[in-house]
Amino acid sequence: MSSRLEQLYQETILDHNKNPRFFGQPEESTHKAHGKNPLCGDDYWVYLDIKDGIITDVHFNGSGCAISKSSASMMAESIRGKSLDEVVSKKEAFLKLLTEDGSLQDTMKGTLGKLIVFEGVKKYPARVKCAALSWRALEAALDGADQVSTE
Repeated sequence: MSSRLEQLYQETILDHNKNPRFFGQPEESTHKAHGKNPLCGDDYWVYLDIKDGIITDVHFNGSGCAISKSSASMMAESIRGKSLDEVVSKKEAFLKLLTEDGSLQDTMKGTLGKLIVFEGVKKYPARVKCAALSWRALEAALDGADQVSTE
């Protein structure tokens, strides 16, 4: 990863950790799921409002490290107002970004937008679960489950 991308990664993580977007528990939601990593203590709920196949609102609440909170914040920011198909594509691309070796296709990079900064997490295998936790909770919420664990 280039030094410019590493700098952007650090700035983005710090910004979203200090000023998380869509943080808090909404009064109502149509879908929700709990994600917890008992090995590190990251613990988040993801709340979705889905109407006519569109995520009209999204929030997350809980606690965890800077990477997990930043990932949840950027996830929420990136999926609000999107169709379920777009969200599933983005989720799959993000999880591939974290877990697969090699470079992503340009179409995947376009799908991810600013989320591409998380490519740096691959260098720290223990942190991949931190970045993926809220995305796994999103997946569980979309599937109608209430919780996911990343042991």
